[in-house]
Amino acid sequence: MSDAEKSTRAQQRVEEFADRVRTIRESLHQVVVGQDETIDELLVCALTGSHALLVGVPGLAKTLMVKALASAFDWKFARIQFTPDLMPSDITGYELLGRGDEQGPQMVFREGPVFANLVLADEINRAAPKTQSALLEAMAERHVTVGGKTYHLQEPFLVVATQNPIEQEGTYPLPEAQLDRFMMEIRVGYPTPEEEQEVVMRTTAGPTKLPTAALDRETFLQLCALVFAVPLPPHVAAYAVQLCGASRPEDKRATAMAKDYVAWGAGPRGSQNLVLAAKARALLTGRTAPTVEDVRAVAHPILRHRLIVNHRAVGDSITSEQIVDHLLQEVAA
Repeated sequence: MSDAEKSTRAQQRVEEFADRVRTIRESLHQVVVGQDETIDELLVCALTGSHALLVGVPGLAKTLMVKALASAFDWKFARIQFTPDLMPSDITGYELLGRGDEQGPQMVFREGPVFANLVLADEINRAAPKTQSALLEAMAERHVTVGGKTYHLQEPFLVVATQNPIEQEGTYPLPEAQLDRFMMEIRVGYPTPEEEQEVVMRTTAGPTKLPTAALDRETFLQLCALVFAVPLPPHVAAYAVQLCGASRPEDKRATAMAKDYVAWGAGPRGSQNLVLAAKARALLTGRTAPTVEDVRAVAHPILRHRLIVNHRAVGDSITSEQIVDHLLQEVAA
């Protein structure tokens, strides 16, 4: 096959990808009004097999958006309401004494809600750290261990957690190790007046129906494989690495603001996620390879929850969002 034929074939695959994603978007917009950027960021996480943290005040359709995503992909969906008394076994599952066979009673494993394709961890910061950490193994390794036995989770597997930013009483901050498991911290904003009016018109006319399935499991996994197969220009990878290195205060590449206000910068998983998200974004916009601009476009949701600010930053009212702004200004493409 000649280079021209390869290029034509690659462009055809990208166009097919864009058509399928367009179908998914249309399915989601049957129930979700506006929130285009949030939906695109959720799609990036889904197509790269990554997890997402949704942050927004109540009433912004976070739960509906996640349920609609599972319905559009025809995935098994599970919702876990995190509360202070939630136990790890309420998430992973537990063993109990069953009838067994002729050898007598045996321990039988009952799967928890984590055994789904899309798990909604609702108000995740309301549970104690021990319970929050029960998700760590599942999110990182795609399996859980109970009673000394390992149980694998079916692909695809995606955790979308939600947080309410305005309620702090009775909540537990997510451990840094768990925050790093989320590819993106997606901030859900208020709708425009026109969008809010459309929401009111739709939701007061009758029950909201979830979209019909737009893709089957095998087709979705093929789309995911295409994202990983996208060629990565070395200069794009170098930019992602430089951006994360500049956020580490002890690194010689660190910017002045990072040295002053950052306690811990983004680790290697930050660089990996910048590149993966840039690949997915390139395909979503109909291109066969990511650019530096793709990395810059996804930098805020990927880096802001990975930058741990110090006490000086708190005193000077400097946020991780501002530090990411500074990094994008200072780190040359």
